[in-house]
Amino acid sequence: MEILNVLAAALAGFAFGAVYYSILAEPWMVAAGIKRGTDGKPECGQSPLIFAISFCLQLIVAGMMRHIFALSGITEAGAGLVAGLGVGLFFISPWIALNNLYGGRPIKLTLIDGGYATLACAVIGLVLSLF
Repeated sequence: MEILNVLAAALAGFAFGAVYYSILAEPWMVAAGIKRGTDGKPECGQSPLIFAISFCLQLIVAGMMRHIFALSGITEAGAGLVAGLGVGLFFISPWIALNNLYGGRPIKLTLIDGGYATLACAVIGLVLSLF
């Protein structure tokens, strides 16, 4: 069932993000200008709603990638991985860069967030092409 494929791909991208940003938490918070308390954690906290919305957004990306893959005839794992990499690198990352450029945000933030978009789309593309 395609919906299960999309759910699995979104979950894989979401899980990858948890690992990616846990490794890059410190440089990301500095680059993003996140205010932190004395415990080093963000002052605004991490509400469950943020994670729920994030997963829903991952579903949208995975669903659209699934649609593009179907139209393009992408069915093999290698092709899914490369196509996902391309989506992240040539669609999502430039848009992140554009927003950060006009927002006066540091290039380091663009590289961290663009790196996640690129690699997560590759993971999503791989998972989509496995089923």
